[in-house]
Amino acid sequence: MAIAWDEYIERDWRRTGAALGDDYDHLARQLARRGIDIAVVQARAAEFTVAVPSWGVATGGTRFARFPGPGEPRDVFEKLDDCQVINRLVCITPDVSLHIPWDEPEDPAALRAFAADRGLTLGTTNSNTFQDQPGQALSYKFGSLSHTDPSVREQAVAHNLHCMEVGLTLGARAHSVWIGDGGNFPGQQHVRRALDRYLESLRAIYARLPGDWRLFIEHKLYEPAFYSTVLNDWGVSYHCARELGDRAFSLVDFGHHAPNVNIEMIVARLIQFGKLGGFHFNDSQYGDDDLDAGSIKPFQLFLVFNELVAAEEEGVAGFDPCYMLDQSHNVTDPVESLMASAMEVQRAYVQACLVDRAALSACQERNDAIMALAALKQAFTTDVAPILAMARRARGGAVDPIAVYRESRYRQQLANERPAPPTRGAGIV
Repeated sequence: MAIAWDEYIERDWRRTGAALGDDYDHLARQLARRGIDIAVVQARAAEFTVAVPSWGVATGGTRFARFPGPGEPRDVFEKLDDCQVINRLVCITPDVSLHIPWDEPEDPAALRAFAADRGLTLGTTNSNTFQDQPGQALSYKFGSLSHTDPSVREQAVAHNLHCMEVGLTLGARAHSVWIGDGGNFPGQQHVRRALDRYLESLRAIYARLPGDWRLFIEHKLYEPAFYSTVLNDWGVSYHCARELGDRAFSLVDFGHHAPNVNIEMIVARLIQFGKLGGFHFNDSQYGDDDLDAGSIKPFQLFLVFNELVAAEEEGVAGFDPCYMLDQSHNVTDPVESLMASAMEVQRAYVQACLVDRAALSACQERNDAIMALAALKQAFTTDVAPILAMARRARGGAVDPIAVYRESRYRQQLANERPAPPTRGAGIV
């Protein structure tokens, strides 16, 4: 579908440019009084990127129901078309994380070329051993990489090796593993042996990891196992990553923790131990709700980036986290939600770049709790929207991406070009 994005973007600039210029100049003067050069901050904002998941542009669902939206992508190529629109407007999402087998390409080389034509790369493969697939020989009902049956474990390992093989052709640089293994009842499984089996399976995967790749393992407190999960928290994840080797890292998903867990401390510890692989950004109110990033706890998101920017500026050895969105869009247009979340994550990064680290360190050294918090709050409460908008403008993006997207009527046109499939049901995608 051909849409004259340049025209819509320029129209948006004519409508908003004057006011944005005033806001930007005002913010520049404010920051200058704090010894901050707004041009330097804008350059850092422009360099920031966060990946979008291929599955994220489809409507999500709960265990109870799924309500497909108009113009949903019907295959991985249409998903990449939607990902291109997101990156065209926000200019910070050039990488797409591919899920296999949901989005497995028949011709990986052709898909890679298709993505490149749209200015996209396919940087990470994600395996799925938490669902049974059509034609699958053995079931994952009672686990996959930690299953009691070695044949099931071998099947799960083989799937991950296949994902990496496909990823090599796609130009991927990392492989991510999340499992739903665990127990729903006390006594259902031998907890220690289950972790031993999981590590045994991971070692078989890690041994075949391409030489310049990284392996990410993702923990989760609960669901679909509601009593115990095999990889239940960051400590177990760190243990497993350390046991595997130098190219294995822990992945932090914002929705995979108990309520009120101090995620920024987990991030700091993983940085300190050299095992922070990256993030799945989302937000949650009660559990793994996968709400849009920054919609519930924006200060927590900022505090996480405070740790990340501190490590970046200190030059911590081996610090190179991957950033990705991972959300389920049940009642919103997925393209809009992904754009909004990408901008919220970028906002938290830029706010963290404004922290006066010398002042903060001085407060910490003299145990001045109030002023230490004030140093963080000064950065967090700074409205950096003009910086984000100007960074997008400089790269040819939209000042107001969602407004431009709606004005283009992209979704309405897709509704005619992509008729909804007849199937309905529960599930993530």
